Amino acid sequence: MAWQESLLLLLGGTTLLLFMGLPVAYSFFGINIIGAILFFGGEAGLLQLTRNGVVSVTYFSLTPIPLFLLMGEILFHTELAHKAIDAVERVIPRMPGRLAIITVVAGTIFSAISGSTIATTAMLGSLMLPMMLARGYHPSLGMGPIMAIGGVDMLIPPSALTVLLGSLSGISISKLLLAGVVPGLILSAVFIGYIMISVSLNPSLAPASEEVKTYSGWERWRPIIQYVLPLSSIFIAVVGLMSKGVATPTESAALGAMATVLLAMGYRVLTFAKLWKSLTGAVVVSGMILFIIVGATTFSQVLSFSGATSGVVDLMSGSGISAASAVLIMMAVLIFLGLFVDQVSTMLLTLPFFMPVVQRLHIDDVWFGVLFLVCMQIGLLLPPHGLLLYTMKSVAPKHITMGDIFRAVMPYVIFSLLLLAAIYFFPPITTWLPQLLMGK
Repeated sequence: MAWQESLLLLLGGTTLLLFMGLPVAYSFFGINIIGAILFFGGEAGLLQLTRNGVVSVTYFSLTPIPLFLLMGEILFHTELAHKAIDAVERVIPRMPGRLAIITVVAGTIFSAISGSTIATTAMLGSLMLPMMLARGYHPSLGMGPIMAIGGVDMLIPPSALTVLLGSLSGISISKLLLAGVVPGLILSAVFIGYIMISVSLNPSLAPASEEVKTYSGWERWRPIIQYVLPLSSIFIAVVGLMSKGVATPTESAALGAMATVLLAMGYRVLTFAKLWKSLTGAVVVSGMILFIIVGATTFSQVLSFSGATSGVVDLMSGSGISAASAVLIMMAVLIFLGLFVDQVSTMLLTLPFFMPVVQRLHIDDVWFGVLFLVCMQIGLLLPPHGLLLYTMKSVAPKHITMGDIFRAVMPYVIFSLLLLAAIYFFPPITTWLPQLLMGK
């Protein structure tokens, strides 16, 4: 069978099953079984497929995923994240779109101590959106920043999807986690600037004067010192130890999870029931991710054995295409897939083809990895199937339509596309911090 036919069978078959609504893992398993029989050889092929699948989830590098998820679950169920939001609200003075700005600042802080974009969006949506709507904010100004900053969670460590990308692509997880910090902070700053300018130009988006309870002196800053600084120490522990080489990403994630548990115990908010909810929530999501990894890894191996991967790589490298043009093509493919396919599925479909091209053309893999993540972040926000759009719909009042949500998020999609362009033309945005903290 020619590699073009193999590619059509494997990639086309998987895509068709996904569009038919079959769960991601089942789609890959179904095509993998067909591929194993055709290319590995009958029963022996199925046995080899099984062995490869078992090996794929025993990698130590995957351990940070459940630990990062556990951190976010504990903060959510113990309501420590809510206390951090209250602390931020006390110190931000009266300004245009104040509550929307508080949402972005608090979401950035929560991104640094949570590994789940969905948890960040759901938490901010259920807490901040009703408050903004009750005070007279336009729904677009209320929903847009919540969804946008939820997507930033993917870039700022700890991030479960960043670990997944590093594990599947072979990119250094430590460098990839560090490389997302600066782009994530840039996006947060841009969102704040946009909110202030929008409200200044169109005062109808937010109430002209909000009733703001003012605090002074110690009462104003006490919650920041009491809650935000200790919670921020989790981020410092995870990133600092990892960047200095004192701990691996897995060890840093374990220390971060332990610090989260100890802080919750110190605040006397961690009950057995809340701990059980946090553990089960992390296990459910982790199990789904690991189950998908089994299908994805074996899919990559079947692709490689069929000759489809080498055929695509030889086609691109033999065409004389430059590395810069190849990256542009790959980013366009990712953004297009983001319109229809979820982030994990996109990773699994594209990485088996993209990473050999990256290696063949000597493209900086950390830079490429962050470009990939920004495309995934954009996909979280893109209509019609962006995951955070439906997360917002689940917590928004019933009168909010999907059309309202689509319109609210579009300015932030544009800013993310501009960030993607900035990273493409100025790679030090992503490579500076890993080089500074970890060297070459």
